[in-house]
Amino acid sequence: MDFAVNALNVLALAFLVVLGLAAALVVVFFVIDRLQTSDAIRRNYPVIGRFRGMFSTLGEFFRQYFFAMDREELPFNRAQRDWVERASENIGNTIAFGSTRNLSVSGTPIFVNAAFPPLDGEHVATRPMVIGPHAALPYRAPSIFNISGMSFGALSRPAVRALSRGAARAGIWMNTGEGGLSSFHLEGGCDIVFQIGTANYGVRDAEGRLDDDKLRAVAENPCVRMFEVKLAQGAKPGKGGILPGEKVSEEIATIRGIEAGKPSISPNRHEGIKDWGDLLDLIGHIRTLTGKPVGIKAVLGASDPWEALFEEVLRRGVEHAPDFITVDGGEGGTGASPMPLMDLVGMSIREALPRMVDLRDRHGLKERIRIIASGKLMVPGDVAWAICAGADFVTSARGFMFSLGCIQALKCNRNTCPTGITTHDPRLQRGLVVEEKDQRVEHYARGIIDEVETIAHSVGVMEPRQMRRQHVRIVQPSGQSVPMSRLFPDQEVKSGARGH
Repeated sequence: MDFAVNALNVLALAFLVVLGLAAALVVVFFVIDRLQTSDAIRRNYPVIGRFRGMFSTLGEFFRQYFFAMDREELPFNRAQRDWVERASENIGNTIAFGSTRNLSVSGTPIFVNAAFPPLDGEHVATRPMVIGPHAALPYRAPSIFNISGMSFGALSRPAVRALSRGAARAGIWMNTGEGGLSSFHLEGGCDIVFQIGTANYGVRDAEGRLDDDKLRAVAENPCVRMFEVKLAQGAKPGKGGILPGEKVSEEIATIRGIEAGKPSISPNRHEGIKDWGDLLDLIGHIRTLTGKPVGIKAVLGASDPWEALFEEVLRRGVEHAPDFITVDGGEGGTGASPMPLMDLVGMSIREALPRMVDLRDRHGLKERIRIIASGKLMVPGDVAWAICAGADFVTSARGFMFSLGCIQALKCNRNTCPTGITTHDPRLQRGLVVEEKDQRVEHYARGIIDEVETIAHSVGVMEPRQMRRQHVRIVQPSGQSVPMSRLFPDQEVKSGARGH
């Protein structure tokens, strides 16, 4: 009995202590809020005003898990993320009862199923495609779906390692992003596309200019199959950047060719490229020096300025053309970008891709220049749409981030990524187990390819690249759909261009 009484006394005392501490804390917060001058809400409503900031912070969490419907969330909704999750886990990706997608939303692609599609066993896997026939070492690219540019530095060490190993297992290529080539990119032995950004990271001299010796050394690695000159990306077209000195570790400095501990500036464009002629000169120089295919990555603001590029190619001869053009849509993502550029600059991939394909085809360069589509294309329907529009390949960055376990926490720019993908905090990186995530990368890539081939089979062709614009209809504001071939008619080859 005495024990029970003593226990109750202790609990009562503990309760009073906690209550007293809480009251003291309220008084402290009250004084702090009254005296501070930066937040009017907290100043006018001490203590209570703090809940506004807390609920605003937690609102993103509650919307994602409790309030948002499957198709409502941005930038990627739950249905898309769930598809990637199931594909990455290599489990069944079928659904029951009925589609949750609203098929009357303007812009929705609807594929045209064939009355008599090929029988099972009659269709074939997607065939490899050659890129860079005029290079000394053309690349026979095996896969229609590949990993878009993500730099080591933007991504963590285990994330890059898992992507490299998963890409090798799936037989797809991996783009380094503009941060240079690290040993982590090479770990899996996958095919590599080396991206050359405006700062020339990884292939620069002390002044930041392109260094031929370093470029040649990178090209000597047999894993490096192509080079991509990045003019712009969808999330921040026309914008350079500053890599803060505190982020430039010895490791990052060595890979990028910069000084450790000092800020590094990426110009908003390549300083030596003033026009299309300069661009073609640079492409030719890199291709001659490395012997490997060279292309460009760009964002369309309008298609008219690009007419001059194709005219210059025809004037010089098709051997001077870029071997590929990666078209990034204005909806593309990045670790950090000013909101006006992220939201308002650059044409959407839905418009930019058909326009670029039409420019190429109208100038008779379809068999010379390959088109790669990039920009929020991470589920089978989006990839199939891009191929119908004329893309030869599709690349994704955020789709592969989801395959690694990204939960769309939107903390890529804060070094606090909870899944260890975009953070350099060792404690958070421990959560990303390379030996498990590389399998998810492989399964996701194979899942995309399998289902795109299923769509191709459904519309009546033998493999995805045989799909054309007439095989997909686009829903209009009226709710009716029209063939994409009516919105973007196939282009006739310019007179005399076919012979190039």
